Amino acid sequence: MNIIIAAVGGQGALLAARVIGQYALLKSEEVKVSEIHGMSQRGGSVVTHVRFGEKVHSPVIEVGTADVLLGFELLEAARAVHHLRPGGLLVVSKQQIPPLPVLTQAAEYPPALLQAFEQMAITTVAVDALSCATQIGNIKVVNTVLIGVLARRLSQDVDIWQKAVASCVPGKHLELNMRAFNVGYGLSSQAAARVGAPKEMLS
Repeated sequence: MNIIIAAVGGQGALLAARVIGQYALLKSEEVKVSEIHGMSQRGGSVVTHVRFGEKVHSPVIEVGTADVLLGFELLEAARAVHHLRPGGLLVVSKQQIPPLPVLTQAAEYPPALLQAFEQMAITTVAVDALSCATQIGNIKVVNTVLIGVLARRLSQDVDIWQKAVASCVPGKHLELNMRAFNVGYGLSSQAAARVGAPKEMLS
């Protein structure tokens, strides 16, 4: 399984990678995680590769071969969507975080990105993870909401995913993050554009 995580620095992409990796370890899979590039402390783009399976030789996912893209923000997802293979799965937050060129009015935020995704030969699952996190009580759990959405799409073994979250989140934040995971897991059955998606990813 090849998973790309694309986010803005500070959104918790590395925690998400750790949770996914821990899930794979609990399933007795071999795991490799690699942060390909990023400025996680500066609000820049962060791209992380997570690979797991019976045997994993390299931590790097080649362009056009990712099974899943987990996008924490629309523009970051658009920048990384070329990594997906045909029929791959895009799980994306509808959140928009304007990059510096947009903030300085040197460029415009690209319009209609969701519509563009839905025209591709992939499955797109778009959720308002920021609103969910706000309702839960902390916008920092956007990442755990998205992990819940992803977990429902990848498998039905929710107990193992919950154990993975519990293993990676500090105790004082665990209850909040578990609530976020469960909300995301429930959201994932809602509207999705299904274009050329493999059946095993749509359970």
